[in-house]
Amino acid sequence: MAGKGIFTGLPWWVTWVVVPVILIVVFGGLIATALGILIGLLFKVLIAAALIAGAIYLVRRFTGSSSSSSKSDW
Repeated sequence: MAGKGIFTGLPWWVTWVVVPVILIVVFGGLIATALGILIGLLFKVLIAAALIAGAIYLVRRFTGSSSSSSKSDW
């Protein structure tokens, strides 16, 4: 692809400012949607991990306290 040939006679700010701004304007909705989905998925994964860890903590705390007290009674 002759991508370099297209930008050869242009100033640097066209390549580094105008082209990215045009791409962000054109594909901005798609980029925002993709980022929103990724951030939402990450948030759900973190919430699920916290709930699972909390459930494991509660189960170990209640089963551990009842089993350790019954062992000490003997």
